[in-house]
Amino acid sequence: MSILETIQSPAQLKGMSVEQLETLAADIRAAIVRQVAHSGGHLAPNLGVVELTIALHAVFDFAHDRLLFDVGHQCYPHKLLTGRQHLLPGLRTRSGMAGFPAPSESPYDLFAVGHAGTGISTAIGMARGDTLNGEAYDPRTNPDGRRVVTLIGDASIVNGVAMEGLNNAGTLKRQFLVVLNDNGMSISKPQGALSQYFDRLRLSHIYADFKKGARGILRHVPGGSMLEEAYHRMGEATKAMISEGSWFEHFGLVTVGPIDGHDLPTLIEFLSEAREFDRPMVLHVKTVKGKGYDFSEKDSSRFHSPPAFQLAEEDELLSEGCRVELRTDGHSFTRAFGETMLGMMERDPLVVACTAAMPDGTGLTSVLERFPDRAWDTGICESHAMDMMAGLARAGRRPFFAVYCTFLQRAFDQAFQEVALQGLPVRLCLDRAGLVGGDGAVHHGFCDIALLRVLPDAAIMAAIDEPSLRAALEFMRTYDAGLSSVRYPRDTVSARLASEPCPPFALGRARRLTSACPVAELDAAVLAFGTPAIAALEAADALTDEYRIGVWDARFAKPIDADLVAELLTARVPVITVEDHSIVGGFGSAVLEAAQALGLDASRVTRLGIPDLWIHQDSRSRQLAEAGIDAAGIARAVRAAAGTRPTDSTVESPARASVEPPVR
Repeated sequence: MSILETIQSPAQLKGMSVEQLETLAADIRAAIVRQVAHSGGHLAPNLGVVELTIALHAVFDFAHDRLLFDVGHQCYPHKLLTGRQHLLPGLRTRSGMAGFPAPSESPYDLFAVGHAGTGISTAIGMARGDTLNGEAYDPRTNPDGRRVVTLIGDASIVNGVAMEGLNNAGTLKRQFLVVLNDNGMSISKPQGALSQYFDRLRLSHIYADFKKGARGILRHVPGGSMLEEAYHRMGEATKAMISEGSWFEHFGLVTVGPIDGHDLPTLIEFLSEAREFDRPMVLHVKTVKGKGYDFSEKDSSRFHSPPAFQLAEEDELLSEGCRVELRTDGHSFTRAFGETMLGMMERDPLVVACTAAMPDGTGLTSVLERFPDRAWDTGICESHAMDMMAGLARAGRRPFFAVYCTFLQRAFDQAFQEVALQGLPVRLCLDRAGLVGGDGAVHHGFCDIALLRVLPDAAIMAAIDEPSLRAALEFMRTYDAGLSSVRYPRDTVSARLASEPCPPFALGRARRLTSACPVAELDAAVLAFGTPAIAALEAADALTDEYRIGVWDARFAKPIDADLVAELLTARVPVITVEDHSIVGGFGSAVLEAAQALGLDASRVTRLGIPDLWIHQDSRSRQLAEAGIDAAGIARAVRAAAGTRPTDSTVESPARASVEPPVR
């Protein structure tokens, strides 16, 4: 039995020797690698924090103290140490362990978190709350009180929210520990001036005499006299590692390190001293992303969050050169987007592109390499990226911002103020739209339509396959009336329509996908926004002997194809709208609004979409089935709706039903 298998509670770590803890670290790494090889998941970030996580749990009591993660994709070791080993075989599925912190799993997880920059601010909130509740640690008045620790990466700490948190952290008058996990990476190489500062600090290893350094800091930071008093209570190791001239000193935070994040005795020593420090502190810890395995250390970007993979030498995981082959299921939307952007930028010198720390995840890696002067990775700062794109649009360029749909939410204010309000043509390419599978609720792209649809002159599109995506991007390239967006899922592209010509996008016009049965003879019509159109075609195939079904690729959620809506409702055809987006405020809502504006009876409109509840981690196919937007769910809705169509042609039509429907 491995040491890991004996761990039921992190309290057991406090009685273990350093040698036992090091063996435990190896056990944790092996367990994570073997599971991620089977299921996919975040690999390199978790391998890099194993010793750091062990040391934190060995020193603090997080059944009582507070541990808050930033982003949270480095939480697997934490979960294995807090009674959730039995959930590991079901990693990223409903029956197993979520890939991010999940309070529903354990009281050791305080927030379900999957976006960068939030850890410091939520930790400050808990620190202030504990103080107000009389539960905060104080060495004099409450030595058994709660301590607060937040773990953040060097790439996340440049996020705007993290900066705001740091600015406020320095005003705390109590214990507060920020552990900076500095691995020189985010998902790919960090960007910006602060990352360059960390690079210089890693290389220099120059630390001033601790008394001179501490007093120098105290002369320059707010609340210096208060910190000077606290300084005298520091442990000697912590004093000796105070960084003179630290960037964080300007926030009123004493900074210690960097120290080796894989040296357990050193980590335990410094954390033990930091545990007793009663003022805000940053502990700068240097780690190696992907630590422990040759393949993940050398290619930590590729193995940040890989799909399932095959270990070519199963019994030689630690060997140098151990070969790993990632499994692929086909041509992805992400790859199709990257290839299209590359071709577009080669043809049109006005096109520029950017991503916010996701060059691999959005497919822009080759674009960044080919056009370093016209494509940028801004780091984890979506708000800045949106504003930068607005500036490029104002300067006459054609900017494309490739961003995960879930992270677009962080830049909505900029999409409103600096883009749409100015009438600027910034183009949003929304990867991971809709249900995302194993990453679960923290990463679902479920509200972009509802957000963007409120912006005047916005053109909101969805792609159903690769030709459709290419056509949408080409439409966006020359759409200058305002903001435009195209959404597509984390999935492979369908080849079902590959042999058919894909017509160009025309503003506010849908595309019919089924044969030209006259609208008046249809038993039901499916208006599908995005990839559910392919599932709708499968549903129509399954029902072909029962009903005459028309399927349209809606293409636009704004502007809606009002002529088509009028034609169908005037002919009293039951309409089913389907989308991989929230049922609230999405494409289906836009159809109802269009019907109301036309004065038409919308009682036979059925809306399918992501229900108004949280859908948690599982395979994307299971999530689509749960939401009822797979082929089976659409078929059920068609059967139910087709039975409602009136057969008496003498019944009076609703208001405006006498209007001659347009020819389509």
